[in-house]
Amino acid sequence: MQYTSTYKSPLGNILLAADETGLIGLWFYGQKYFARNLDPEHEEKDLPVFETAGKWLDIYFCGHKPDFMPPVHLLGTPFQISVWKLLQRIPYAKTITYGELAKEIAREKGLAHMSAQAVGDAVGHNPISVIVPCHRVVGSGGSLTGYAGGLDKKKCLLSLEGVDMGKLILPSKGTAL
Repeated sequence: MQYTSTYKSPLGNILLAADETGLIGLWFYGQKYFARNLDPEHEEKDLPVFETAGKWLDIYFCGHKPDFMPPVHLLGTPFQISVWKLLQRIPYAKTITYGELAKEIAREKGLAHMSAQAVGDAVGHNPISVIVPCHRVVGSGGSLTGYAGGLDKKKCLLSLEGVDMGKLILPSKGTAL
């Protein structure tokens, strides 16, 4: 069974979803791929995992790095899960490029090359935004490209963490937004 709860963040309401194992989703209302892996048959319910995730988000949205992690249950293909686990290793207030992620995935899998586009697709389908920090991934040259929650939220999250926004570029219309 899957369960949901709503968290009220400074950037708008967030839908939290969990199963018996852990958090399976964290989506800003209206974002791309909203509630994509949520079963039609789910129940709104207070669960300890939602309380833990709420405490994590409270600390995070106050501009601090949480020193714990709510239990997560990543649901996706083996490739997606490997990318999402790599996202969890990106340090707070740091960014990495899609190309750097692709090189790391290739190295871990013993491959000569990995497509940055394939990695980007997996990053874009991350079902646990913020806690699994896909917002810390930027395009080559520091381009703020692609975030399912919207570039405005990506900018806010990075700013909240203290990332030097002067080194990042907002892409012009018509690029991968």
